[in-house]
Amino acid sequence: MTTATDELRFFSFGGGWQSTAALVLASRGEIPYRHFIFANVGDDSEHPGTLRYIAEHARPFAEQHGIELTEVERIRRDGTTETLFSRLTREGSRSLPIPVRMSNGAPGTRSCTADFKIKVIARELKRRGASRDNPATVGIGISVDEIGRANKRRAEPYERIDYPLLDLGIRRTDCVRIIRSAGLPMPPKSACWFCPFHRPSVWADMRREEPELFQRACDLEALLNERRAVLERDPVFLTRFNRPLEDAIPDGVDVLPFADEDSGCDSGWCMT
Repeated sequence: MTTATDELRFFSFGGGWQSTAALVLASRGEIPYRHFIFANVGDDSEHPGTLRYIAEHARPFAEQHGIELTEVERIRRDGTTETLFSRLTREGSRSLPIPVRMSNGAPGTRSCTADFKIKVIARELKRRGASRDNPATVGIGISVDEIGRANKRRAEPYERIDYPLLDLGIRRTDCVRIIRSAGLPMPPKSACWFCPFHRPSVWADMRREEPELFQRACDLEALLNERRAVLERDPVFLTRFNRPLEDAIPDGVDVLPFADEDSGCDSGWCMT
C-alpha cells in the first residue's frame, strides 16, 4: 500500500548535466522519481541556454515518458513575480543577494539560493502536503565526483534529502553517457548568467561565444558598484580577481587550467 509520505517524492531539477541524467534514469525506472521541480529564478536571470534546453528538450522528454516537470517562481505577497535580476537592479535597492566577490576575493554572503530556490520549492512542497510530520523526499543531483557538496546540504524540517546519483555511483562523465543514450543533446551549465561562482573558463567562454550576455554581466557589475560608491562602500566584483569583469577576463585570451577553481555553490540546488 502506498502511503501519503511515499507519494511525496520530488527531484529538484536544475537543468544541467546531473539533473538531466536523473530525468533519463527516472524515465527508465532506475530511480523512483516521477515528479521534477524546476525553480526558475527568472527568465531574465537564468542562463538563456538553460531555459531553451528545458523548453526544447527536457520538458518534451518528460512529457513523453509520463514525468511531471513543474516550473515554479518566486511570488511576492501581492501576487506578482520577483526575479533575481529584478531584485538586484530595482531602483534604490541596496540588496546584494548574490555572492559577489569582496575586495579580498572572498565571496560575500548570499540569499539567492535560499530566496529563489529553497523557499520557492518549499512553498510548492508544502502546497502538495509536505510538512514536518509528513516530509517529502527531495532528490538532489549531486554526482560522486562532487560528493563534498552533499555533506554541506542541510535538510529542512519538511523534507528528506536523497542523493540517487551517489547511490548509483554516477560521476559527471557518466551523465554524458546517460543523456546521449536517450538521444538528447548535452545541456549547458546551469546557473544564472551573472553568477559570481562561475569559473574563469566559463566567463571566458561567455565572452567569446555570447558577447552580448557577457557585456550585460559587465554592466550589472558596474551598476552595483555605482550604487556602492554613492554609499561610500568598497567595490565588489563578479570574479575573485579584484578588478572589473571586463579586465579580469581579457578578450581573446585563453584561461589557463590553473586559473580555474571549484564552484563555491555547495548546496546542490544550483549548478546541477
